[in-house]
Amino acid sequence: MSDDTISDDPNKTTRRDFMTLTASGMTAIGAACAAWPLVDSLNPSADVLALSSIEVDIGHIEPGQTMTVKWRGKPVFITHRTEEQIKEAQSTPLKDLVDPEEDSARVKAGHSKWLVTIGICTHLGCVPLANKGDYDGWFCPCHGSHYDSSGRIRKGPAPLNLAIPPYEFITDTKIKIG
Repeated sequence: MSDDTISDDPNKTTRRDFMTLTASGMTAIGAACAAWPLVDSLNPSADVLALSSIEVDIGHIEPGQTMTVKWRGKPVFITHRTEEQIKEAQSTPLKDLVDPEEDSARVKAGHSKWLVTIGICTHLGCVPLANKGDYDGWFCPCHGSHYDSSGRIRKGPAPLNLAIPPYEFITDTKIKIG
């Protein structure tokens, strides 16, 4: 009777080698199958992915009006600015601003009549009121912050301008936020 577990020839594969290799392979496959649900649970859920970007039709917004949409649980103001609002925003000296930023840096090139901002006051997170305040922009009634028609802080306790979300124009009347 021969023993297949021990070989005199070092190059010959034995039954023990085969069993060790098979057991190691099955262990690796089992570990991968157990780890997959854990790794997959770290991906964003379907509702979060759905909210990561939205498309908005802006064709019906009249000059001077602001539309509010919800993106990632935050209000976003989409404002169709009038020529007067654009001229005023572009002519404001940077020295008069709390958080100096050119109007051209806050809008997309070629689309200066559209301003898209996150509608959360940078002081304590309130939602400012559109077309109110001393500068024909937004007014936060909670603590008195005034923003101009470019969403820049002009007066009050807010330290920063209204944030600009990532957005792009798909067509002249449709934008994608996010």
